[in-house]
Amino acid sequence: MREIQIQSEFIKLDALLKFANLVSSGGEAKIRISEGEVLVNGEPCLMRGKKLRPGDTVTLDGETVKII
Repeated sequence: MREIQIQSEFIKLDALLKFANLVSSGGEAKIRISEGEVLVNGEPCLMRGKKLRPGDTVTLDGETVKII
């Protein structure tokens, strides 16, 4: 599990996927989220604007990142 540090109160799911290099573009993030491929805290999440805060985890293609 990788840790990703954010400087703000939260980061939106689609932005985190790009920031953590889990996807190559915002368009890819939108598609992967809408198809239910992204897990937030172990559960599928279909909201690309979901606000993620420190302690949350995001998993895509078997790679998990934790926000700190």
